[in-house]
Amino acid sequence: MTVTEQESGPEGSDDDGDMPGAGGAAYTPSPRRLERERHRRARARRATAIAALSTLVTGVVLYFVVVSAPGWPRTKETFFNGQYAREALPKVLEGLWLNVRLLLVCGVAVLVLGMLIAVARTLRGPVFFPLRALAAAYTDFFRGLPLIINLMIVVLGVPALRLQGVTVDPVWLGGTALTLTYSAYVAEVFRAGIESVHPSQRAAARSLGLSNRQALRYVVLPQAVRRQVPPLLNDLVSLQKDTGLVSIGGAIDAVRAADIIVGRSLNYTPYIVAGLVFVALTIPMTRFTDWVTARMDRRRTQGGTT
Repeated sequence: MTVTEQESGPEGSDDDGDMPGAGGAAYTPSPRRLERERHRRARARRATAIAALSTLVTGVVLYFVVVSAPGWPRTKETFFNGQYAREALPKVLEGLWLNVRLLLVCGVAVLVLGMLIAVARTLRGPVFFPLRALAAAYTDFFRGLPLIINLMIVVLGVPALRLQGVTVDPVWLGGTALTLTYSAYVAEVFRAGIESVHPSQRAAARSLGLSNRQALRYVVLPQAVRRQVPPLLNDLVSLQKDTGLVSIGGAIDAVRAADIIVGRSLNYTPYIVAGLVFVALTIPMTRFTDWVTARMDRRRTQGGTT
């Protein structure tokens, strides 16, 4: 037996039996590895059973607490009426299409405007001071202004001005207000990402002959955006929910569709239906955000690039 064969034999393999035998023999896990896998599976099954049992117990307790409340029959009739739920669902889903379109259009506009504001705030040199000051004032103002007030000012105030060539469509005006507010938040996210890139990256790019603009475009911004993907996705999730606020201007979205039925029937079940529809739309985005965050955390832990 050669030295190579001796090292690849039973004496030369690791404790778990991860290395194949000599001559390309079939891989056979060691008893220790099999025992460890059995222990992991048993522990996973036990954890799943405990989680399921605790969830079931919690759900049963909450159910009996709610059902046994003195006002439950009236609450059930007012908020959980099956007849009004069936009536409201088609109209709410029809209005939800407006919310989805607002999310797509406003999301793109927010990312572009937020990036421009973030770049303006990070420009160097005294000549760019007015631009930096305007960008800082924009972010401070719209981050401090409540979104509902911004919507009222834009949706109700712009038509009152009677400006020629300016739309009075509440959908466009509401989308503009959403874009103004969320661009301020996204700009700060982008700025944090830009400032997190080490100055040596920009210096290395300049030493290779890149201009300041090229270094920002090809070196700094790609790293900044990649690092800020999770908070950006969280902002988009919040934007998706807040698209329902455009209903204050009369736009027939999911919330307004529910409000119309409530005003006619004096039953609040349509609001519950609209809320559940928004939750169903938000959960996939939230889980995707969690997956992206966990993936980037694993890459950092394993020494990968971010």
